[in-house]
Amino acid sequence: MPRVSSKRQITLPINQCEALGIEPGDEVESFVADGQLTIIKKVRGAAKGLLREVQANPAMTDQESLESALK
Repeated sequence: MPRVSSKRQITLPINQCEALGIEPGDEVESFVADGQLTIIKKVRGAAKGLLREVQANPAMTDQESLESALK
């Protein structure tokens, strides 16, 4: 079972990395929603054009936006 180091680092199990195609040097994104930590592999160009039609709400914080998107 992975443990958190004193530097707050986590080593991901190799079988999980292989299943997701995560290689040394790859960039990942992590976020917390509903008390769960989620880690995803960043893929260049994966969201290109995805938000073209979305209008920003400057009154909403990033955290509020993330939480509303996950509901």
